[in-house]
Amino acid sequence: MVDFTQARRMMVDSQLRTFDVNDIPLLDAMDDVPRERFVLPGREELAYIDQDIPVSKGAERRYMLSPMVMGRLIQALGIEAGDAVLDVACGRGYSSAVLATLGAQVTALESDEGLAATAAECLAAAGVAGVTVKYGPLDQGCPENAPYKAILINGAVELRPERLLEQLADGGRLVCVKGRGRAARATLYVRSGDTFGERTMFDAAAPLLEPFQAKPGFTF
Repeated sequence: MVDFTQARRMMVDSQLRTFDVNDIPLLDAMDDVPRERFVLPGREELAYIDQDIPVSKGAERRYMLSPMVMGRLIQALGIEAGDAVLDVACGRGYSSAVLATLGAQVTALESDEGLAATAAECLAAAGVAGVTVKYGPLDQGCPENAPYKAILINGAVELRPERLLEQLADGGRLVCVKGRGRAARATLYVRSGDTFGERTMFDAAAPLLEPFQAKPGFTF
């Protein structure tokens, strides 16, 4: 039987701290949120492995990003208490739980209605407050709750997420993995007025999200 409390501590010490995740509130949040409650039933023992974990069985597979990549992405957002945050492709709600534990007011977006309902159930069962789960196209965001101080995309994109960037507040940040395979990089966008700065942060890989996939013939 897995000691999940010990598994969380090992994740923090062996996966996050060694990958330059050094923000203390974030480390505490990822040590507090029970990751095993947000995986598929029967797969709880896999919750803390250093891999992306599938959390859905539908036609469009959804994954919980590896702790290392998710931790670095969230750290780059610089979350502060009260920030409005959009969590895109939230899966079963783990990333939303971490963001809410940091004090954010989270809009969790899923394109699969059943998975959105499951995310709401998982968050409620874990006692997480401060998250509103929405159902709709990932690449359209959730404009009714905009502007957002931060946006997290849980997966890789090939196309610049234009509609999501438009929903950032001035000074707001969006993080994602851009590209596929060995060409993929964790990327940070920062809004300044009507312009968006773009900066590569580190090498990373993540499952590609279909709505952000380049169409055949598109030059990336």
